[in-house]
Amino acid sequence: QPGELGGDLKERLLLSADMGVLLRRWRILFPGVTNCISLCQKQQQHCRFYHEKPKRLLLSQKFLSMNLQDDRLVSRETKIGEITCKSQRLMLLGGLIYPANPGCYHYMPYTVRAMEKLIKVIDREMQIIGGQKVNMPTLCSAKLWRASGRWQLMGKELVRLADRHGHEYCLGPTHEEAITDLVASQGRLSYRELPLLLYQITRKFRDEPKPRFGLLRGREFYMKDMYTFDASVEAAHNTYARVCNAYCNILNSLGLQFVKVQAATGNIGGTMSHEFQLPADVGEDKLMTCTNCDFSVNVELINSDQRYCPVCKGELVETKGIEVGHTFFLGTKYSSVFNAVLQTSEGKLAPAEMGCYGLGVTRILAASIEVLSTEDAICWPSLIAPYQVCFISPKKGSKEEKATGLLEGLYDCVAEAVPQLKEEIVLDDRNHLTIGKRLKDAKKLGYPYVIIGGKNALGDPSLFEVWNKNTGENVFHTREAIIDLLSKVPTC
Repeated sequence: QPGELGGDLKERLLLSADMGVLLRRWRILFPGVTNCISLCQKQQQHCRFYHEKPKRLLLSQKFLSMNLQDDRLVSRETKIGEITCKSQRLMLLGGLIYPANPGCYHYMPYTVRAMEKLIKVIDREMQIIGGQKVNMPTLCSAKLWRASGRWQLMGKELVRLADRHGHEYCLGPTHEEAITDLVASQGRLSYRELPLLLYQITRKFRDEPKPRFGLLRGREFYMKDMYTFDASVEAAHNTYARVCNAYCNILNSLGLQFVKVQAATGNIGGTMSHEFQLPADVGEDKLMTCTNCDFSVNVELINSDQRYCPVCKGELVETKGIEVGHTFFLGTKYSSVFNAVLQTSEGKLAPAEMGCYGLGVTRILAASIEVLSTEDAICWPSLIAPYQVCFISPKKGSKEEKATGLLEGLYDCVAEAVPQLKEEIVLDDRNHLTIGKRLKDAKKLGYPYVIIGGKNALGDPSLFEVWNKNTGENVFHTREAIIDLLSKVPTC
């Protein structure tokens, strides 16, 4: 019958069951030979036919926001701030974030999974270019910030506090002072040790006057910040180019269209700066891009009425963008203040040439949803989707209920045949809900693939409905075709 096990597999399963009976009888007839039985039982653990079924990831056991369960926005968000963009609304509807305070959100499990995957992508590219990961304190001494002049320069955006002894601190939005002081404290560098590339991925704070757009502009966010030290201006420029190229690789691997634009150095300082922008109507930055060459610039650097490219005289077009990355060539701005010096090849002492490079982790998550998604369905960059595949079983009591076992069997087959997806598939077992309701939820959560066990799974051959978010296709596939399709899915 359709769905039954093949003859060879059935015989092996029956054989394994018979061996289990024999072992139990052996224990009764020969109670003294426990060592032999123990050995046999250990051997069973290495036999695939004695393995328990793979543990399934069940949606009913996931911690999901009431937003998803109730299919409505919580009233709390409207008290904290208006819903002002698509990514904010979709992340709230999908229960991916939950408002805590103005500009601060709880990141729910699906969002944390996506963020951890993104961090893997970033780590890989940073380490390819020689980056070494560190972790610096969030609490930064006011003494260091006063030394650089930024304690006054940052104004009200800096979150300031004092301890019980009256010592002043800030919650670090960036760590130029801290990293330069750390490197200086280790003694003079040698040109042979350079370039030195140190980075961290941590929570940052900025006292935004009007937090908005969900994770796009909050008071609390995750950022990757890298700081580099070189022996010369030329070497520092080479390092700058390598980091910018790594940023391009990260955004390209996520399938995001972006523009690298010349930008102002702002209160961080330095002599050269670039922003990595995702074009979007909701973007807060105004950009001028050339229609004839690759020249792009933030309007902060040019006259707003300039209409022709300074490079090729082509027409400049104004667009909006969401800044997801920012790079700075700092020179000796911080190294000269904190005495981060090196010994050159000529044996002389000189301040290190520095660069700093920010990449907004949570902003990339929200910005990618903003630019890739439709108005009613989330679309993640495939590489960082929280889960790659969602299986939806028939509703309990429906005509298709008999297909439940077939769908669960397909889940188990995928877990075994495509091991890289073992932790990337989830079964929506909330079978008190209709398939339609659960499919709607699946679109809210943004699975790249959704596989449904409906009436066609009861046919011969069994056919399962497959929703492919990447292509927009909705087709029916056999079990073998589904395994072949999913074996090509890239993972972090």
